[in-house]
Amino acid sequence: MKVQRSTLGKLLAIVFVLNLIVMGAGAWYSYEHAPPIPQKVVGPDGETVVTKAQVQEGKRVFQSDGLMNHGSILGNGAYFGSDYTANALSLKTEYMKVYYAKEKYDKPVSALSPEQRAVVNATVTTELEASRPSDSVQYSAAELYAHEHVRQLYVERYHDGDLERGVPNGMIASEEDARHFADFAMWTAWISHTQRPGSDHTYTNDWPYEPAAGNTPPTASMTWSVIAMVLLVAAAGIGVWLYTSIDLPEPETKGITVPSPKDVVVFPSQKTAARFVPIAALLFVAQVLLGGLLAHYYIERGGFFGLGSLLGVNIVKLLPFAIAKTWHIDLAILWIATLWLGAGLFLPPLLTGQERANQSTYVNVLLGALLVVAVGGLTGIWLGANGYIDGALWWLIGNEGLEYLEVGRVWQFGLLAGFGLWAALVARGFKPLLKAEESFGLAHMILYAGGSIALLFTAGMFYTPQTNIVVTEFWRWWVVHMWVEGAFEFFIVAIVGLTLVSMNLLRKRSAEKAVMFQALFVMGTGVIGVSHHYWWIGQPDVWVPFGSVFSTLELLPLVFILFEAIGEYRTLARSDGSFPYTLPFMFIIASGVWNFVGAGVLGFFINLPLVNYYEHGTYLTVGHAHAAMFGAFGFLALGMATYMLQLTTKPDAWTERRLRWAFWLWNIGLAVMVFVSVLPVGFLQLEAAFSGSYDAARSLAFYNSDAVQLLFWARMPGDTMLILGTLVFAYDVLKKQFVQREVTTPVPEPDEQRVPSRVFTDDDD
Repeated sequence: MKVQRSTLGKLLAIVFVLNLIVMGAGAWYSYEHAPPIPQKVVGPDGETVVTKAQVQEGKRVFQSDGLMNHGSILGNGAYFGSDYTANALSLKTEYMKVYYAKEKYDKPVSALSPEQRAVVNATVTTELEASRPSDSVQYSAAELYAHEHVRQLYVERYHDGDLERGVPNGMIASEEDARHFADFAMWTAWISHTQRPGSDHTYTNDWPYEPAAGNTPPTASMTWSVIAMVLLVAAAGIGVWLYTSIDLPEPETKGITVPSPKDVVVFPSQKTAARFVPIAALLFVAQVLLGGLLAHYYIERGGFFGLGSLLGVNIVKLLPFAIAKTWHIDLAILWIATLWLGAGLFLPPLLTGQERANQSTYVNVLLGALLVVAVGGLTGIWLGANGYIDGALWWLIGNEGLEYLEVGRVWQFGLLAGFGLWAALVARGFKPLLKAEESFGLAHMILYAGGSIALLFTAGMFYTPQTNIVVTEFWRWWVVHMWVEGAFEFFIVAIVGLTLVSMNLLRKRSAEKAVMFQALFVMGTGVIGVSHHYWWIGQPDVWVPFGSVFSTLELLPLVFILFEAIGEYRTLARSDGSFPYTLPFMFIIASGVWNFVGAGVLGFFINLPLVNYYEHGTYLTVGHAHAAMFGAFGFLALGMATYMLQLTTKPDAWTERRLRWAFWLWNIGLAVMVFVSVLPVGFLQLEAAFSGSYDAARSLAFYNSDAVQLLFWARMPGDTMLILGTLVFAYDVLKKQFVQREVTTPVPEPDEQRVPSRVFTDDDD
């Protein structure tokens, strides 16, 4: 089947516009149907217990003190602490049972007979299921009793400190703030057991699973799981037919001339762009060391092999789990983004054979700006979470406190400006190519991919600390998930296409066709697929069918990317041993395989509504996240780093031995961590949720069980290999900084030069 590039380009534009229409309408609909915060909650005697302002203040405390990276709210956040929504709901039911046991039988719950216990349980369940939204919600005496006790418990846990939970003293600065945080958590528990008007379930689709409160899986979770599976089978057949019908040439090493690294001309801007690599290596080292600390928190709660006691350092106080995890996440984003930015600036001269005047200077400016934003943002997180930034500034220059979007708003604007400058420099570098090709050409698509990353980042500017958490989460997932399942995947296929063209393994027009075809599938499923995050956080019911169908279909483009990786592997296998870019090619192949495993297989499993209902925010998500983030995006970034290093290192000084060691340490280490430790813990957690409640699956009792502790220890070999691989990589990068090749001075008027003819070799359109 012959499909023209122009046709694919038009289809891609149509899909992009349709996505914006659906998600834009969904944004309006979500605002209209967000769970209300009552103006006040009153007790049985009419006294005010909680006001709307106190709930909103509790949300402010939740963000400013970094609690989303200690535990989670509505299932979203970190996994070390409890889920505050589930925990508050569980505590509410338990304290209400205590109240009714005393009021009805004058006994503690443990002393009740089976019949009496059944009466108490039924009373609590009926009372919670009868809750309805109102501007003025009236508590029963039992609910008032529960709310007051949860407040006191949260003061003891999050203000006084709880070493067993990894909570340092003063994590929440004052008792009043801790009580407000309890008010916020109890409001999320209230929407989880309060029926949404006009429906037969709660605002959170009866999540979290808590039988004592009447929360069990809704019928829709089963219905749409079955429908999604059926549609996946049908779409898979259609997709495979399309993929095999359309002529998408594979890379080839025989019969073509692959440019040798020693014959490649290196321009000043490329040498400057290569400086992004050592910066990224340092960020990467810090990130994996923090990852080792975070994993060990689950075993020794900050002891870290006794080093804390030996050195007289209170690790929990100095670097609590919440801040360590915040930095761990942000550093991962930063080092991957740093390498992607560097690669985007490195590639233009490879394809155009020229460089604009002063391009190197401007790249240095971008590198400096990146360092300022990175250091400022990470410092602001620590200062903000530790209470050194007061007033309105805490979320502007300190810690915004939302997972993946932790840095203050000012630093976020700095990152956005950096994306803008990067796009301008890439366009400047590709200017001769942009002039010569159509609007759907490969250089244009790199700009579209980078621009879409920046465009989606702006969704993170649509809320403030006063915004309803459900609406906040709506926009946060626009940024996070549309990056991961949309823009990042688009960037992957575009950057790989450019790289293969620069290696002379694919003709430019063939690469454009392949990139557009894969991007069409990625954008067609991934953008609306973000809605699988909306099922249980208080968003309207409409997201259940949208989320279940489109998130399930996200598996398809990842299968095609795997096919591409297999094709690239065959190319590598067919080479006669003279192919000079074997190592960067290996990273590209590994990225495709891990993308399929992490984002595809594991993502598909946890996104089915019925599974997601129970596993939402468990270690199964941890396995999916690590395999997808590092496996897919990290390996591609490292592959591009290897490619840049090979071309900027003196040919006679180039050696791959250390980088190959790092490659296998990373791959084996990631596999051990995910499949030997993380996923088994996740399946045990899923079983605990099935048999008990979601809160039980996230409890200290679960994490402290012998089997789970053994699995946490089993993670150490994998973590150690990941850390060793990163240290080897950083050492190799440092060594290669001393054997950099000389650069070529750019011609004064590069715009008058022609793009190399090999880039525009004729082939089928």
